[in-house]
Amino acid sequence: MKRGPELLRLADTVVLPGFEGKSPPDWLRRRLADGLTGVVLFSRNIATPSQVADLTAALRAENPQVLVGIDEESGEVTRLEAAAGSTRPGSFALGVVDDLELTEEIARDLGRDLAAAGINLDFAPSADVNSNPDNPVIGLRSFGADPDLVSRHTAAWVRGLQSSGVAACAKHFPGHGDTSVDSHHGVPLVAATAEELREVALRPFRAAIAEGVRTVMTGHLLVPAFDDAMPATLSGRVLHDLLRVELGFDGVIVTDGIEMAAVSGPYGIGGASARAIAGGADAICVGGEHADEHTALAVRDAIVDAVIEGWLPEERLADAARRVCELALWGASTGHVRRSAPARPDDVPIGLAAARRALRITRRSASAVLPLPAPPHVVELAPEMNLAIEKDTPWGVGEPLGKLLPGTTVTRLSVSTATGGAVESVLASAVDRPLVAVVRDAHRHPWQTDALNHLLAARPDTVVVEMGLPGRSDLGAVHIATHGSAKVCGQAAAEVLAGDLRL
Repeated sequence: MKRGPELLRLADTVVLPGFEGKSPPDWLRRRLADGLTGVVLFSRNIATPSQVADLTAALRAENPQVLVGIDEESGEVTRLEAAAGSTRPGSFALGVVDDLELTEEIARDLGRDLAAAGINLDFAPSADVNSNPDNPVIGLRSFGADPDLVSRHTAAWVRGLQSSGVAACAKHFPGHGDTSVDSHHGVPLVAATAEELREVALRPFRAAIAEGVRTVMTGHLLVPAFDDAMPATLSGRVLHDLLRVELGFDGVIVTDGIEMAAVSGPYGIGGASARAIAGGADAICVGGEHADEHTALAVRDAIVDAVIEGWLPEERLADAARRVCELALWGASTGHVRRSAPARPDDVPIGLAAARRALRITRRSASAVLPLPAPPHVVELAPEMNLAIEKDTPWGVGEPLGKLLPGTTVTRLSVSTATGGAVESVLASAVDRPLVAVVRDAHRHPWQTDALNHLLAARPDTVVVEMGLPGRSDLGAVHIATHGSAKVCGQAAAEVLAGDLRL
């Protein structure tokens, strides 16, 4: 078998590359004109909604049926609003509210914005059941730890998003929730039995499939119950036998970022890509870290070489390309159309309304004062986040509270700066002023717990705002759980602190 144009075209069809810049580079324009089917946008490609619309229009000028994907979960994982912070809370907050109509409308509202920007494939929602509270990569991205709750909200999200003409993507199959390793860096092990997986982790995926989800994203997970040798992304037992045959999924299977060490480490980017297609994946997501033509071509050529060498059947590649083309046709017929959101009777943006409803307040002292009687000093304890979350995306309470209570001051500490001296400096700055301590997944970060205990020992009247997974609610005179760290969650908490919102 030779490296002919038809084989190259098939391989091109299954590659979804990223790229640098706010407009398409020449190599991408050329490849789209030659038959490349899809691309993936990252925050580096995004400045404003109108700029993204211009970018996607330029892509469609080369290929009118181009798939334009993005990793936009709302909340913590946002690309469209990475610079300013998400105006919608993440999945965990929606699970806490547990209003299916609200979840569906949040997803529909997001879909309108994506469609208006010319994006027709969204790698969301996370259908992972967050069974392990110490999970370093899922956490707030999940609707919760209860498989029934996660299942019904996953279905609602799929319904809402796809009603706006944007394909949804249930991830990370067969479930990344019960893990303690970040697959950006290593191979997470899912130790559950097959029966346990069917009772917990697989249920939201069944719900998404029943709802007609267009795509499913693989997780770079080792799941010995189904395959004790190959990560799920590369495993025919997981992708074909389990997802296709047992669960009956007939849409597009797309990989998580193929550069991630869990799969590229042993095989290289090209080798992992070819093995993923051989195992049953239909599309390779690449370009988060290597967003250049050389990488895109290397992936394509590795897939072609696998066919020529005989260990990737051409029929399997052709089937994958067919599925991707069908998704592109669907996206071209339904997406990138401006759809106006209905007016809300109270004129409150739906994201803010949802964030307000997700707040939970515990008053532990009869003398606890809320709202705050004066502009406070706010200390925000900022942990290092996993690679799925943009490190510079705004979060916290200090900035929105400063707008409501002018004179508010803010100190932000990290693991390297949260020394005893730094905490004492915070206490000195808060003399005769209210003190607000903001934490994020404090239960997973001992340094946050140590700093918080230091503050509370000196100032038991401190208000504690937890913007990660809720651990203890018995900390501080008042404890506010936002159940999310999106900018809109900080805004809702600031409203309570300032007295603009009474709960």
